[in-house]
Amino acid sequence: MERWRGRVALVTGASVGIGAAVAVELVRLGMKVVGCARDVGKIQKLAAECQSAGHPGVLVPFKCDLTKEEEILSMFATIKEQHKGVDVCINNAGLAHPEALLNGKTSGWKNMWDVNVLALCICAREAYQSMKERNVDDGHIININSVCGHQVFPNADGHFYTATKYAVTALTEGLRKELRAENTHIRATSISPGFVETEFVSRLYRDNSDKAAAVYTDYKSLEAKDLVHAVTYVLSAPPHVQIGEILLESL
Repeated sequence: MERWRGRVALVTGASVGIGAAVAVELVRLGMKVVGCARDVGKIQKLAAECQSAGHPGVLVPFKCDLTKEEEILSMFATIKEQHKGVDVCINNAGLAHPEALLNGKTSGWKNMWDVNVLALCICAREAYQSMKERNVDDGHIININSVCGHQVFPNADGHFYTATKYAVTALTEGLRKELRAENTHIRATSISPGFVETEFVSRLYRDNSDKAAAVYTDYKSLEAKDLVHAVTYVLSAPPHVQIGEILLESL
């Protein structure tokens, strides 16, 4: 990870869970991390904790609603102005609503698509353009995917979410092929975990706490730190090594 010290990473959905854990670890390893979320207050608290801990990097909180392209573009413009650009883009933000295909609300489907797919694509595009204009040829785009991007489980509440994650699988592969066609060494990786013990499920079933608790009873969960290890492993690979996919499940 030494070659990343002092360089700039963008982590979306950095206020809680996987995003927060990844952002703090990258700061501990000496990176300048722009952490974005709608609830920027939690990132500000994390930034203060990083500073108090004496981590060599810095966490820069940024308030951004990823369902609004203009806010994403404004964020990248600010990063360019203040930090020159993005060297690592970690598309972590994602959400789910329990909206089945037969009777789900269109608003829920649209929100999942906007955050899980379109925002990811916009951030990846803008990160690549940032790298290209600065002649950065060793950048990295990491998409936090899911086992749901590889298998359809018999749970109606998750079927549309699963569709968004299948899209992430296809988009990461497409991104990798386009980067190769551009003769660049910028890498793209998908990391696909099973259930992770974060706020994700409690938010999914915010109106049914018993159902949320049952998920963690029925399935052994990963922890956010397991994803942190996966991210640092990917970033630590030699520049000529392309890690296309990591699938993580708990034993």
